Amino acid sequence: MMTIAEIMKKMITFSNGNIHDIDHFLHVWSYAKMIGELEQIDPETQYILEVAAITHDIACPLCREKYGNTNGKYQEEEGIPLVTDFLSDTGMTKEQIERVAYLVGHHHTYTDIDGIDYQILIEADYIVNACESGYSKQNISDFMDKIMKTASGKTIAKEVFHV
Repeated sequence: MMTIAEIMKKMITFSNGNIHDIDHFLHVWSYAKMIGELEQIDPETQYILEVAAITHDIACPLCREKYGNTNGKYQEEEGIPLVTDFLSDTGMTKEQIERVAYLVGHHHTYTDIDGIDYQILIEADYIVNACESGYSKQNISDFMDKIMKTASGKTIAKEVFHV
């Protein structure tokens, strides 16, 4: 099975020199890795989480070309087949790939979050998006109150955004 570093290298190649996309997934991965480790999730779930964090925006280039934007719903729809194909030669099991595809296909859906990997991916991606887009303190505070569930994610968000 490919290591996280090997999957990351493969995703950098897939990103075709788009510095924003590469920088974004590296930041999401770093927050997801940190939150997962602080929450002490099991190694299998941590691996799935990290692969999902690396590949969560795999559909962005296609969405820009096909729709002219990277709307979250488009990313979710287009991401499932893309990530399934992308991971097909990694040595991951069918079940692992299906879980990553599910996470990629739901990473902008904040309802019915089923699993710590999904929860942490949502939290990590939100933190990075808030940094990149300059979300208001009220928006961040509301997200922390309503969506964030992990103690580590909440603590990190409080420290990063001073809310």
